[in-house]
Amino acid sequence: MANVTIVYWSGTGNTEAMARLIMEGAQGAGASVTMLNVSEADESALDADVLALGCPAMGAEVLEESEFEPYIASIEGKVSGKRLALFGSYGWGDGEWMREWSSRMTSAGAILAVESLIVNESPDGSGEESCKAFGAAIAG
Repeated sequence: MANVTIVYWSGTGNTEAMARLIMEGAQGAGASVTMLNVSEADESALDADVLALGCPAMGAEVLEESEFEPYIASIEGKVSGKRLALFGSYGWGDGEWMREWSSRMTSAGAILAVESLIVNESPDGSGEESCKAFGAAIAG
């Protein structure tokens, strides 16, 4: 059984909703899941079999800068060989922040367990199903 830790930051609740759906999907597939707001997380989250990181697009398609970016910077040098899964919501643009974030993590040596997931605004309908499937995929 996989041990999954989900660390997220959410301003409007959309990314938190994604995190909850991902947790549901992972638990449904048999994983043990811990979900933490980034303010509660430290580098011990890297001890999980899979670390799922969630952050919405902010500003000009960047990671949230006061809490999430500093957390990513603090673990960036320790992700080599670790299995990560990245997700987040967006309201504009085309997902550039996710492509840059994915590239940044793989450049640091991380292994992306699944293709990164982005959902426009709040997950509903197909977005909910995508989140649950993402959770099931990282559990396996």
